[in-house]
Amino acid sequence: MNLLVVEDEARMLELLRRGLGEEGHSVTCAPDGEEGLQLARTYPFDVVILDVMMPKLDGFQMLQRMRSARVPTPVLVLTAKDTVPDVVRGLDLGADDYLTKPFSFTELLARLRAVQRRAHRLQNPMLRVSDLTLDPSTREVSRAGLSIYLTRTEYNLLERLMYRVGKVAERRALIEAVWGFDRDIEENTLDAFMHLLRSKIDKPEQPKLIYTVRGVGYVIREASQL
Repeated sequence: MNLLVVEDEARMLELLRRGLGEEGHSVTCAPDGEEGLQLARTYPFDVVILDVMMPKLDGFQMLQRMRSARVPTPVLVLTAKDTVPDVVRGLDLGADDYLTKPFSFTELLARLRAVQRRAHRLQNPMLRVSDLTLDPSTREVSRAGLSIYLTRTEYNLLERLMYRVGKVAERRALIEAVWGFDRDIEENTLDAFMHLLRSKIDKPEQPKLIYTVRGVGYVIREASQL
């Protein structure tokens, strides 16, 4: 999953970043609600993990502004505020789940999976471009009915492109969405992975779907959209 963690306590932020990263998730971190809101409104995340007691904007304020701006990303509130009124307030403001500190990391992982499953059931999970299909709920990819094996990075790149079908995904935005903000990834690394992805998606005998927009980024579209 591509996760945004908004937490002002540096030690907790680092523990979450490292622990979730070791589980294979891409983790972007924000130290306050103001920066977290900007990131949540700008980039597509699978789940936001949100503390409540933070400077600039607290978690409840950030959550309220996210929902007012129609940002649909699922939110898991992770906080020491454990009274019933606090839990009710968080859920009423649009949180998808509420977990109090101290917490079990295993439970956090289970709740993240549950939040993502619920989010996928609320929308059409199948992404389709021409005869290429991607199911986010199972991470299965196929073209013309034949399954395609993708590495985690290849899958994440393809998913980002298919969520923006017909729209150009800028190079830096793709790097940040797939590898996170705190990784020093060169653009030639992105190009190398896109080459690998294309070798699996666009076979010589099939119509081309993935295009390079020189100096900007990449786009996936059907030939009729050219």
